Amino acid sequence: MRLLIVGGAGFIGRRLLERLAISGGREVLVTGRSPHPKVSLGAGVSYRQVMPEQTEIYADLVDWADEVVDFAYSSVPQTSFDDPVRDVLDNLPFNVALIKMASERSLRKFVFVSSGGTVYGHPLRLPIDETHPTNPISPYGITKLAVEKYGLMYWRSRGLKFVALRPGNPYGPGQIGGRGQGFIATAMRQALDGKPITIFGERGTVRDYIYVDDLAAGIVAALNSADAGSVLNIGSGVGIDNRQMLDIIDKMTTRDGITLEVLTAPDRGFDVSANVLDASKLRNLSGWEPKVTVESGLEKTWSWMKENRA
Repeated sequence: MRLLIVGGAGFIGRRLLERLAISGGREVLVTGRSPHPKVSLGAGVSYRQVMPEQTEIYADLVDWADEVVDFAYSSVPQTSFDDPVRDVLDNLPFNVALIKMASERSLRKFVFVSSGGTVYGHPLRLPIDETHPTNPISPYGITKLAVEKYGLMYWRSRGLKFVALRPGNPYGPGQIGGRGQGFIATAMRQALDGKPITIFGERGTVRDYIYVDDLAAGIVAALNSADAGSVLNIGSGVGIDNRQMLDIIDKMTTRDGITLEVLTAPDRGFDVSANVLDASKLRNLSGWEPKVTVESGLEKTWSWMKENRA
């Protein structure tokens, strides 16, 4: 089985490669914008620099592949809000073109990694299952949902074996904080640098934090087991607000002689108030379960942060 992972050299993609190496059975090619991946992608994994506008190269790569996992996205919620036009132009044309190419070929599976934290908008109920209305409040959530809709359109009209995954908030070793995404990594980095961490609102937002290894296992489970046309959440089902999370992190930093300073700022308009995902659909079809507790995952992340402090 030949698997093309688009934009697969990042934080989640690297853990997915580790999970695929364990299970075996796939020849893997990763594409990205950089000339070389920043870290090793593992034995037997090929890498190729391909820019989004090089559609003829992607056409050849999709011809080569049996399966595609699409991570390609150049924005985060904050940057999309700052420049929504750029969010559209940077993300929609490429992803829609890739989906269209895939629809013209006989792929076993096309998996798009969407966003469970943004496509639903403010929750009407918690936890959120896949039947919950989608009313995103950020440009990032809107464009993610638009890509999903294009994929599902090509599933209905051309039989593309498309699957959309909606993960919670991933965290774990290897995540770089301070880039507008990754609250846990940002908080830990700020603590190590002796800088305050800002939360927006008195207690911040409620999020479903999922350890990156559990997320990678969920992606593999969907790749192996999900039916065409599926939309699947991948989350822990546990909601933790920013204050609660910082209380847990503070115990670790204090143990190491580091004081965590917290500042409070007004709510931001593009932040969903709460997001907790019901992933029972994925569990029922594949047997996948998140295995790493928040406490254990945070300890692993904090250890990595201290060892890789730059």
